[in-house]
Amino acid sequence: MEQAQGARPAAAGLPVVNKIGLDAPFSWLAQGGRDFASAFIPCLLYGLGIAIVSYFLARALVVSDLAFWALVLSCGFVFVAPMLAMGLYEAGRQIESGAKPTLSQMLFVKGAVRLDVAYLGLALVLIFFLWTRLAQIVYGLSTYSLHTTVEDFVAFALTTSDGHTMLIAGAIVGGIIAFVTFALVVVSAPMLLDQNANVFAAVITSLTAASRNFAPLLLWAFIIAALLIVAALTWFIALAVIFPWLGLASWRAYRALVQS
Repeated sequence: MEQAQGARPAAAGLPVVNKIGLDAPFSWLAQGGRDFASAFIPCLLYGLGIAIVSYFLARALVVSDLAFWALVLSCGFVFVAPMLAMGLYEAGRQIESGAKPTLSQMLFVKGAVRLDVAYLGLALVLIFFLWTRLAQIVYGLSTYSLHTTVEDFVAFALTTSDGHTMLIAGAIVGGIIAFVTFALVVVSAPMLLDQNANVFAAVITSLTAASRNFAPLLLWAFIIAALLIVAALTWFIALAVIFPWLGLASWRAYRALVQS
């Protein structure tokens, strides 16, 4: 395959990583939107399933006066989302080839049932657990009180200086972990599905893409975070549309970044 202009020559056994422009994330969103429209029903049902589970989990935590954990788990959604989007990567691959994906094909992705995908999933789960522990530490260092009700926790977080410190520190720590995780999976998750690569090659390719295209992918990460915040503000109901849209757009991002 002829090497694209601005592409970096691949190391042995690794695919070529392309250089992209700052406007690329908006192109991925547009392409993801068109893909969503072309397979609207199965993609919407897929997103609806994610939204329903997220909604009831968040509601259960809030009703149980576990607002802190509702916040922590909502922020931690970004760490496990790439694995939840495997069905959408499969849909994106089929749409790109001219086929029409079905919901059953998205729910049971044969290419995702292998050890290398499991290793990546395990790494993301461990990062998620690391985030929950760090969030507890930030909370514990911010206050000597235990806020057992939603009202108390919200009042503490929004109306006190210690609460503001907690939110700022949590945002910094969470942001760093989230971007490192993003750099690890932005290419590796769909690449494992598309090229049957091993997990080490996929992660190295993903890190190479992130380092070579730092500004565009930082913008892409901000867009993803902003849309997920919008979804969280709707009790995750908007996730029914936002999640499949982002999943399909992420497939387009992978195809633009990596030569197959």
